[in-house]
Amino acid sequence: MTMKLLILNGPNLNKLGKREPEIYGSGSFDDFFPALQSLFEDVELSYKQSNVEGELINMLHEADELVDGVLLNGGGYTHTSVALADAVAAIQIPVVEIHISNLLTREAFRHNSYLGPVCKGSIMGLGLDGYRLGIESMRMLVKKGSLKK
Repeated sequence: MTMKLLILNGPNLNKLGKREPEIYGSGSFDDFFPALQSLFEDVELSYKQSNVEGELINMLHEADELVDGVLLNGGGYTHTSVALADAVAAIQIPVVEIHISNLLTREAFRHNSYLGPVCKGSIMGLGLDGYRLGIESMRMLVKKGSLKK
């Protein structure tokens, strides 16, 4: 059985490559995604992005029925959205929190994550490579038989 994973990016991540390249890098996620897919030909990867909190919540609810796990970069909603955290807590599949930058080295308000406590794990500060590591972590969970939350 092929593992199915959703990569879900939140607000402003559609601006990767243009927005603060010294923090987020110079490439877009759309450019990065095919390379990530080629690394994991045995994993069915899908990708969605939204700047709208309610759309992200709906996508998480839908993912619960369609995929085995989610890699979630909540962007700025990480630090503000109880509703997004509640959506992660409400679904039965595991969610790994991903952040391109190291939140703990940035502004103090970014040190708090509402998502982290309801996620299976968190990866931050490793650039786009964090997404690869997130997929590897989901593979590890499958091997251990602990893909469920």
